[in-house]
Amino acid sequence: MSIPIPAKRIAAFEKKAYGMFIHYGLYSQLACGEKTMDFNKIPLEEYVKLKDTFTAESFDSKKIAAFAKASGMKYITLTSRHHDGFSLYDTKGLCDYDAVHSPAGRDLIRDFVDACNEEGIMPMLYHTTIDWYQSSYHEDFESYLQYLRDSVEILCTNYGKIGGFWFDGNWDRPNVDWQEDQLYGLIRKYQPDAMIINNTGVDALGRAGHPELDSVTYELGRPKPMKRDGAPKYLAAEMCNTLNDHWGYAPEDFNYKSVAQMIETLCGCRKVGANYLLNIGPMGDGSIVPLQANMIESVGEWIKKCGKCIYDGNPSEIVGEDKNFALECHGKLYLFIFSLKTFIENRKSKYVYFQKLPGAVKQIKWTDNAENVEFVQS
Repeated sequence: MSIPIPAKRIAAFEKKAYGMFIHYGLYSQLACGEKTMDFNKIPLEEYVKLKDTFTAESFDSKKIAAFAKASGMKYITLTSRHHDGFSLYDTKGLCDYDAVHSPAGRDLIRDFVDACNEEGIMPMLYHTTIDWYQSSYHEDFESYLQYLRDSVEILCTNYGKIGGFWFDGNWDRPNVDWQEDQLYGLIRKYQPDAMIINNTGVDALGRAGHPELDSVTYELGRPKPMKRDGAPKYLAAEMCNTLNDHWGYAPEDFNYKSVAQMIETLCGCRKVGANYLLNIGPMGDGSIVPLQANMIESVGEWIKKCGKCIYDGNPSEIVGEDKNFALECHGKLYLFIFSLKTFIENRKSKYVYFQKLPGAVKQIKWTDNAENVEFVQS
């Protein structure tokens, strides 16, 4: 058996390594997370009134793209439409439940794609396959799927090159025919180089799906090494994660992960060659929560210390203790040591061990200050 060669778009996506997820929509005004309409049983006729107060006055795509770039993120995935059915883009007459027909009065996806391109960030679009607004989702599924394809065709043909499409929701109706051939064929027709991802949800981490999909997903779950020997196609892997326990804005959710936890999760993803998609939930007006911005900036500062190995490093066969591992990058080895603080404090052993190195080690340096590290190689 052999490992298939990745398509250029998939190989390029793997080298992006670290991206920003943004959940923003009508729900952001209620400050209870992205699924508040469903969780809190808000009647549709009441929920849709949020469109009348949706200004997005502080949703600044240029600032967001620049912020993501400065923080070490190489791509951004934005919710063009979430489960509530409200679109951040001009739906061109399919319906008027979109940002253009709200007080915002503008196409946020147009602004977003343009800003990403200006900053050299790859724009990706999240798009729900569930729709709580369209009655056809339950009453006339064939008609709904055509509406979904028409919506995606608008995104494919009106915004220039799109880096990828990130679908979410097929898990809601696992036993129906989603007509994926037609949906993905549409994307390949207009955006042949776009990544196509369909989230399998928290109950099916890493599960492969339709042959046209380019990556498996790990929602809130740590990626495992990909088994590619004899596989019909080389697939990338991506973990998406939140800063706290919500994807959409939820100011009373104080269960934030630490910066160290986010860094360790990023490292855990890169250990197996997977990407890390880290989410922010802007406030109702579109501004970024200061705490979330500060946390992501801190992760970015750490990335600057490690150089290109986070992006260009490849998984290595070198074996470390516990979670410790190595990446191979441009002729060098980068050693990732999770237990360093414990090692320094406890001094149970004089050494941190790595095995199966390919040859003689000439020099080891710290990544932050370039000081030499003492080592012994048997």
